[in-house]
Order: sequence, then structure tokens, then C-alpha cells
Amino acid sequence: MDDRMRVALLIDADNASASTLEYVLGELADLGVANVRRAYGDWASSHLKLWRDALLDNAIQPMQQIAYAKKGNASDMAMIVDAMDLLYTGRFDAFALVSSDSDFTPLAMRLRAANMAVYGFGKAQTPNAFKAACSTFFHVDAPEEASFATVSTAPVAAPVVAPELPAAAPALSASPPYRPAAEPPKKRTGAELRGDSGLVILLRSATEAVKGEDGWSHLGAIGNHIANRGSFTPKNYGYRTLKPLIVATELFALHQDGNHIKALPSKSAKNKPAVKSAAK
Repeated sequence: MDDRMRVALLIDADNASASTLEYVLGELADLGVANVRRAYGDWASSHLKLWRDALLDNAIQPMQQIAYAKKGNASDMAMIVDAMDLLYTGRFDAFALVSSDSDFTPLAMRLRAANMAVYGFGKAQTPNAFKAACSTFFHVDAPEEASFATVSTAPVAAPVVAPELPAAAPALSASPPYRPAAEPPKKRTGAELRGDSGLVILLRSATEAVKGEDGWSHLGAIGNHIANRGSFTPKNYGYRTLKPLIVATELFALHQDGNHIKALPSKSAKNKPAVKSAAK
């Protein structure tokens, strides 16, 4: 029996880039199996051309939703309705919402209230309300796609009249436009991590909240505390796990205690050896 987490992948194609799909599917493969894969949009629209190519390659079902009005939210509503239908089937353990639209904040909150894990994927500048509503939110900033256009807008010179030649064979169709994959977030340096006041406050407050009588905090407890507070993941800073990120900040001393690793704010750790581990 397959005991992996069962995930429903729902993509707001109007507010997500096709170039992020490879990264999204890679992360979901680590988390479980995406039994349902759906993307929502008006597929007659020209701006979804790159998405149409990506759907075929990754077995994603396009969910057609006609835009009833300009700047309407018909696709968003269809995605929310489907999410609730899937929730009530009882067949899923988690939902993956691919969008940078904060309109999905209530949906994420409702799914979590039903004990579903919610994994969000969107731009770094996605409104914090949507990020916080997810169990974990992954930053997937796509390369610019404006340069992928295959039609030139430059002025066309007047044609040069040439002698008529026999008709040539039809030209082969051009290859699909290049769609570079979104790269994982760049690994931040220690200075960059220390300069992120939100991150520093988060790590220090979590360490303080779970510290023992000796002043040291178990790394696992720190991670659990952070997970219960918001949608934090070390991957958004370029680190796969919490330990190498904490090491990179140089704000904490780490100490091996049997099978456990403990952390202490560096200003209080003058005589404890740090755990020797390279940040991965």
C-alpha cells in the first residue's frame, strides 16, 4: 500500500508562470504524490500559451473557465469550488496551491481548519496574508518571459520584388518557445541572513520559547515551534534544512547532546563548542 502523502495540486495559471512548474513538481515529489493535477484559466487566451505546452508534458488537466468580464475572478472561483469538492472526498492529505494571489488566503485557512497541510507556491512578493495562511510557502520567482515571444514587433521593411520562383515545400513548424525552468532560491550569505530582521527575530524568539533550564534549545523543538507559527521553510533562503541555515547565520552556537542538537544565542555561548557542520 502506498502510504505517501496524497496531494491535490491546483494551479492558478493566470497568476503563476509555467517556468516554475518543474520546481513545484520537484518539491511535491519530496512531500508525497500529486494524485490530482489541475490548472485553471481561460485557455483560449494567448497569454497562457506557455502553460498549454507545459500541461501536456506533465499530465496536468486544464480546467477551462471563460472570463465573464475583464479583470474578473472566474478562474479563482472555479479553483476554490473544486478545492472544496476535493476536500469533501476525504481522499487527500494536503493541497498545493500555485498562485501569488492573496484572494486564496481564505481557502488556505479553510483547508488548514480541516486538518489539511497546505503548500503554497508563489513569488517572493506574494502578500504575507496568503503566505501565513499556508503550512509552508515556497518562493518560486520565475525568469522574465517577455523575451520568449516568437513574434517580432519591429517595423517591417517594404518587400523587395523578386522574380517569381516555383513554390517551395511548406516550412517545418518552429520548435516550441524556450521555457527556462525557475531556479531554486539562491543561497543567502551569513551577512544577508543577519540583515533579514524578520528571520532573525523569528529564530531568536523560537529559540527563547523552547529553551530548557540550561538555556539551550533543541533544534527539533525550534523547528516545530516555527512551523506552528507560520509558513517558514529554510528552502526560501537556499538551505534544505534548518540546521545549516542556523549555522550560516553565525548567531547561534550549536552543541551535540547525544542524538540531539541544541542551540544557544551566540552572545550566551562563550564556552560551548559549536557543532562542526558545513551548511548544505
